[in-house]
Amino acid sequence: MTGRRDYYRDPAAPRANSLVPGGSALVADERGRILMQRRSDSGNWSLPGGTMDIGETLQQCVVREVKEETGLDIEITGLLGVYTDPAHVIAYADGEIRQEFNLTYLGHAIGGTIKVSDESTEVRYVDPIEFDRIPIHDTVRLRLHHYTQHRDTPHLG
Repeated sequence: MTGRRDYYRDPAAPRANSLVPGGSALVADERGRILMQRRSDSGNWSLPGGTMDIGETLQQCVVREVKEETGLDIEITGLLGVYTDPAHVIAYADGEIRQEFNLTYLGHAIGGTIKVSDESTEVRYVDPIEFDRIPIHDTVRLRLHHYTQHRDTPHLG
C-alpha cells in the first residue's frame, strides 16, 4: 500500500510537522455491527471520517465524510472520545507527518446506501467477533474498545 504509513509508539517514527483537526464516526446498526471501511491507502479497516474544511464544524465534517466514504447519511448522537495521542503519527507520501487529532462521534444511519469510495476497497457493517481477524490499527481498536465499555463520559486523551 502507498500514500500513508501509521506509526504508533514507534521510537523510529518521524517527527510530526502537522496537526489537522479531524473526526470520525462510530455507527452501529441494530445488530451491534460497526460501520467500517477498508482503507485503500493502508489496507486497514477503519471508522469513516476525515479532516475539516474551512467553513464547517467538525460535526458537519464527519457527516460529510461518512457520506463521501460510505454512501450513508448519518446523524450524530454523542461523543465517544477525543484522541490526540502524540505517539500516533501518520506519514504521507507528500512529506506531511501528522500527529493524531481526532474526535470520534457516535452516530446512526438515517438514509443512503452503502457504497465504496476511492478511499476504500470495501465498506460494510463489521461484527465485533471479526475484529481479531481483520487488520485494524491499534488506535482504532482503542476506540472500538471504548465503545464496548459503554462509558458514561467520553474518553479524553
